[in-house]
Amino acid sequence: MADHIEMKSVDELIPYNKNARMHSDAQVAQIAASITEFGFTNPVLIDGEKGIIAGHGRLMAAKKLGLKEVPVVVLDHLSETQKKAYIIADNKLAENAGWDEEILASELADLKDENFNLDLIGFEDQELEKIFANLYEKENEQETEEIPEPEEKPISKSGDVWLLGKHKLICGDSTDQKTYQTLLGDELADML
Repeated sequence: MADHIEMKSVDELIPYNKNARMHSDAQVAQIAASITEFGFTNPVLIDGEKGIIAGHGRLMAAKKLGLKEVPVVVLDHLSETQKKAYIIADNKLAENAGWDEEILASELADLKDENFNLDLIGFEDQELEKIFANLYEKENEQETEEIPEPEEKPISKSGDVWLLGKHKLICGDSTDQKTYQTLLGDELADML
């Protein structure tokens, strides 16, 4: 079991020759930008012979940035079969996660409001547009109140006064002085 992080020369590390995960130049550039912004926060995982188990893209980004060393965690407790399985599992398990779209949109909107460079997050522009469109659509849905259809036969009619405890409510035209006279008599309203 790994118990510490070490620094290793990028030239010492050996990529797994059957790594099924591919990294485009654009994705390596994204990883490099992330390392520049946040630091090298996720060590490369290697076996006892310095073979890469996880972190091929991070190593490529480190080389692109001209880094001489990278942080590594040595996993010398894994069998050959376990290493092969973990190389696949490390990539696939991350893909199996989902997003809470509302929380994601809210967090991205906060970052955008703070003028954070969203290119560093890893989403394509089209993805961000869709996320923000869904967020604004939901906000508009929440702001739009449904107005119920009126009942066919109204219960109240113009001029009706309802007593609500020590309060009064009138069904009437607020622009008509007679409405106030009916509701208040000679009293003045405390609030309208």
